[in-house]
Amino acid sequence: MTVTVSTVFILVNDPDEALTFYRDALGLEVQNDVSADGFRWVTVAAPGQDVAIVLSQPHGGRSEQEGDALLSLVTKGSLQAAIFKTDDLDATFEKLRASGAEVLQEPTEQFWGARDCAFRDPAGNLVRIAQA
Repeated sequence: MTVTVSTVFILVNDPDEALTFYRDALGLEVQNDVSADGFRWVTVAAPGQDVAIVLSQPHGGRSEQEGDALLSLVTKGSLQAAIFKTDDLDATFEKLRASGAEVLQEPTEQFWGARDCAFRDPAGNLVRIAQA
């Protein structure tokens, strides 16, 4: 039996703002863009990779109370969205910084052996990028 990851969800308060980060700055490709019942979710993926990332709004498909609680966590920066990897960390860092993304940590050698950097996406999610 083989189990693989197919889809992950990242909560965003504004799908258009999220696309400026995930598509325009990070370079992910849009696979799907769906609106229903006043909410929108956009599926993006890294070129050549089979893992889909759904950028979804906290209130979509949830009660108002649940959506409010999730939105509060997102906008406070309490949620880690994802850890990406790149073959050129310095170039990726500079591209994201030039896009206006909020820098949390410049490229750094971590004590656990990784070299990575960190940003906040427009919703406030923590996004780390590691050297592949």
